[in-house]
Amino acid sequence: MNPLHALSRFALWTCCLILLPFSANATTVRVLTVQGAIGPASADYLVRGLDKAIADRAQLVVIELDTPGGLDTSMRDIIKAILASPVPVATYVSPQGARAASAGTYILYASHIAAMAPATNLGAATPVELAPAGNEPATSDKPGAPPGDAKMRKVVHDAAAYIRGLAELRGRNAEWAERAVREAVSLPASEALKLKVVDVVAANLDDLLRQLDGRHIRLGDRTITLDITHATVERVMPDWRSRLLAVIGDPGIAYILMLLGIYGLIYEFANPGMLFPGVVGGICLLLGLFAMQVMPISYAGLALMLLGIVLMISEAFVPSFGALGLGGIAAFVIGSVMLIDTDMPGYGLPWMLIVPVAVASALFSFFVASMALRARRPVVTGAEELVGATGVTLEDIEHEGWARVHSEHWRVRSKTPLPRGSLIRVRARHDLILDVEPWQGE
Repeated sequence: MNPLHALSRFALWTCCLILLPFSANATTVRVLTVQGAIGPASADYLVRGLDKAIADRAQLVVIELDTPGGLDTSMRDIIKAILASPVPVATYVSPQGARAASAGTYILYASHIAAMAPATNLGAATPVELAPAGNEPATSDKPGAPPGDAKMRKVVHDAAAYIRGLAELRGRNAEWAERAVREAVSLPASEALKLKVVDVVAANLDDLLRQLDGRHIRLGDRTITLDITHATVERVMPDWRSRLLAVIGDPGIAYILMLLGIYGLIYEFANPGMLFPGVVGGICLLLGLFAMQVMPISYAGLALMLLGIVLMISEAFVPSFGALGLGGIAAFVIGSVMLIDTDMPGYGLPWMLIVPVAVASALFSFFVASMALRARRPVVTGAEELVGATGVTLEDIEHEGWARVHSEHWRVRSKTPLPRGSLIRVRARHDLILDVEPWQGE
């Protein structure tokens, strides 16, 4: 074969191999699915999923969303990634019966394309993270006005300005967006389409992609046209890192991890050199604190929990007849209820978790206390046992003489004369001499 011809064929195949991934990825639609509360795990999953789609030159990213809301910090991380994405993002509230409440509404407004399935809803975007648990914020007489509390007014005004900015950026209904924040109103899919809150109502993913094919999308200073007729749909599932964050990011799991860590370290400090409780406790405590740092934690509740644990453990070492233990249980339960200071769905500690953990901790403390009391047996050997022991004199004793105590001969002293064979009781010990007194028997 002609060397020049062979070289040209090699160059042609090399170019094909280099361009093949780009041509394939250019017709790829990536689908990311988020179900449940928006938190650090879902934010990590979506942000890294967007980065991977950008690196692979996907033409479209679809976020299938079903959420009751979530943390403000995680929501803003997701929105920043969407706004900075050079790949268009379509957020699709799906399946039927799903919702995009609270944080989900903001994410929907931030996306290049907002879509909903029939029988879904969005809205109720009033911030609740800083609202006192169990209390509705007071409102002014003006309808739609923000809550009367100064802190809540600042939060609501900030949230309203944020969602209005997103609505104006995407050309959507900004007035209704503000109402969703200030009045916590909601909309079903059909009305959301009429009010230009969303762009598309699609029965399923295939219907959505069919409707989006050929649509013009504004990306920064340029406009692109979606060509996804023959696109390959790739679903990206959460990897081990996202699943791990989802597990430890659950408030109940974080709560248990923190308790295991505290108990492990206490056991290690009480029994130096065990190592295993200290290592496991340290790991659990760090994981629990990592999860807790991204949640709205009440430090008063955390302090009450720690006080309750200390009091329950102190019951094992201080004879308080249950006072420390009962006080510790009360402090522990109250602190657990106060620990996560929010009404946000998915970020509270249920009573079904608090009560069993409190009962288990109390039973453990009382078990240790009972074991400690049983271990307090009378001294039966050694020098301390001599005090109170009985014996018999071996000779007539005026002031000092010999006696048999515990089958041993001891030098004894007595304030009263003792004839030989008298029964005596030991009052005290001074080195090798015992102070005794007459004993008549009991």
